[in-house]
Amino acid sequence: MPQRYAFAALFVFGAALTLALADDPKPTPPATPPAAAPATPPATPPATPPATPPVKPPATPPPVTPPVTTPPATPPVASGDKVNLTWKFEKDKTFYQKMTTETKQTMKVLNNDVAQTQKQTFFFSWTPLTQNATGDEWTISQKIIGVQMDIDLGGSKISYNSTKPDAPNNALGDFFKALVGSEFKLTVSMPKDKPATITKVEGREEFLKKLTAANQQMKPLLDQILSDKALEQMAAPTFAVLPNADKAKGDKWETKSTLDMGPIGKYDNMFTYVYDGKNTDAKEEAEKKWDRIKVTTELKYSPPDDKAQTGGLPFRIKSADLTSKDATGTVYYDPAKGRVAKSVMSLKLNGTLNIEIGGQTTPVTLSQTQDTNVETTDTDPTKATAAK
Repeated sequence: MPQRYAFAALFVFGAALTLALADDPKPTPPATPPAAAPATPPATPPATPPATPPVKPPATPPPVTPPVTTPPATPPVASGDKVNLTWKFEKDKTFYQKMTTETKQTMKVLNNDVAQTQKQTFFFSWTPLTQNATGDEWTISQKIIGVQMDIDLGGSKISYNSTKPDAPNNALGDFFKALVGSEFKLTVSMPKDKPATITKVEGREEFLKKLTAANQQMKPLLDQILSDKALEQMAAPTFAVLPNADKAKGDKWETKSTLDMGPIGKYDNMFTYVYDGKNTDAKEEAEKKWDRIKVTTELKYSPPDDKAQTGGLPFRIKSADLTSKDATGTVYYDPAKGRVAKSVMSLKLNGTLNIEIGGQTTPVTLSQTQDTNVETTDTDPTKATAAK
């Protein structure tokens, strides 16, 4: 899903962290969770303390994934050969999503290749709370109900699973424990014949308190990176995936989003959606009734300006040239339930950055692939995971 771009800024942070901590070929894990790559949740650079203290990657709010709902009284009605691609919500009816992202990244720093892989899974619950009188706005609660992480940072492996009672008690585990149980309230505007937009996100202050409880030094940085506006920008592409309109096969719509995260930089994204017809080649009979939406994404990164550079980071991003390619995917819409049933997205990212640390500028070359899968269910997926 396009929501993976919510983590775009962490990619640059990860590159800089690798540079800052690249003195030792056998890195040690950072105190806070590794940062992610642009376009989707994450891979971060290995770390070993250099002369200066290791950088702790900023945490980000879990990506906001598309809300889903129980079936409406009647499925959306098509007009002619068109189908209606619209979110349908049912008050107080909770549904769930599981989002898994796998990232493979190679960085060349000071003529050294640093490889890393990461598999990250977030579990969410969604509850539509209230609808306005005109029916074009919803308030929706999103909770993080589980986190799984498997990371290989240059040979150092870290694992965490919040659904297991024996999850490790360490700095990384403490951080993820803080994520679990966090809640946001999103105000979603849904005008007819236009993609939805986010007008308000509540829960930021409590979220920051939880994340910085063990390390107050992170607060100034997270205050800037996770601003109210940034949280709205992160959530926006999630809901814009559906046009809230009737579409025929081949019809196209576009949305734009900007993710500005202060000292880490700014990401401008263009999402292009094309209705691809029914999912007739599916193996399951129920899935043959789904509608397919093809997605392509263009991403442009801009380094932070001088004012934004004062964000408490131990480095400065002097310049960057990052190019996304093969950023494509498929979204599957269930017309019987009026929601996105699942999505599959992939991305390749290549480029260079010039990072200044301690007055010295060093080039970093990056190559990354990322795959994200989202599945929607009516039952809590963490219970099935914990039973395995």
